[in-house]
Amino acid sequence: MRVLTGIQASGKLHIGNYFGAMKPMIELQEEHELFTFIANYHSLTSSKDAQTLKQYTLDAAVDYLSVGIDPEKTTFWVQSHVPQVLELYWILSKFTPMGLLERAHSYKDKVAKGIPASHALFSYPVLMAADILLFDTQKVPVGKDQIQHVEMTRDIATKFNNEYGEIFVLPEHMVQEEVATIPGIDGQKMSKSYGNAIDLFMDEKPLQKRCNKIISSSTSLGEPLEWKGCHIYNLAALFLDDAGKKALQERYKSGKEGYGHFKKYLKELIWEELEEAREKRAYYLDHMDEVQDILAVGAKKAGTIAEAKIAQVKEAIGLL
Repeated sequence: MRVLTGIQASGKLHIGNYFGAMKPMIELQEEHELFTFIANYHSLTSSKDAQTLKQYTLDAAVDYLSVGIDPEKTTFWVQSHVPQVLELYWILSKFTPMGLLERAHSYKDKVAKGIPASHALFSYPVLMAADILLFDTQKVPVGKDQIQHVEMTRDIATKFNNEYGEIFVLPEHMVQEEVATIPGIDGQKMSKSYGNAIDLFMDEKPLQKRCNKIISSSTSLGEPLEWKGCHIYNLAALFLDDAGKKALQERYKSGKEGYGHFKKYLKELIWEELEEAREKRAYYLDHMDEVQDILAVGAKKAGTIAEAKIAQVKEAIGLL
């Protein structure tokens, strides 16, 4: 089964990226044909500085490799290195009704959060559809907020196929319900855009300070704490198995510890989880030539597939 996913190069990666996309990717590459890319075209909707975008793109590549993406098992590239996606994006625009885009929840949410409205932001689902359809993707791992975009991709592909034949595979979304929405320090979905993220590779002291900012209630020390709905617990639970979650729940109920203790515990969980990844990251940062080579090989493989698909599409619609 062919699985495709990507992440925007729009800032430092965070815990939400790790559990929502990166860790599932590591598991998927063991069983499926995994395609994953750094979506720097998508990042243009929020990027204003050229050098920063370049750096974010390379940082994302390093971070992906550090947490366990294996270029021997996964086709891994930078979106702009396979420009056929923009050709398909324009072609698919013809098959995308305005009403479909106007109903996009993500666009409305981002504009409401203060991200400037633009054609790029508005047509984001069409470019995402091109990303998916260009590679005959069968499954797309997404958070709950992105399910609609996969459904829109199916709508666009179906409209094209109805007119020109079975050119595109109709993809299906994959959602891990337990990590579909990762909470930030304010309880909303963790996002760079919202300023509520816990960065993946913070130094230990800044990490503790960030955890200390997680919003919690004002229950006095000595009183039992409610773990249900607690942002600290919800984040800590991501790192724990069922036995660990149960033990943490009992600690909440005991009344012997306050929220400060649990914020420290959360920091320790994050620090331990990423110990090996920090070591690998230090290596890649010292060997950026290897990172560039990995991306080049991935782009060549992805580009071969993309060129064949765009040629098929052009032939179908009559483009010379």
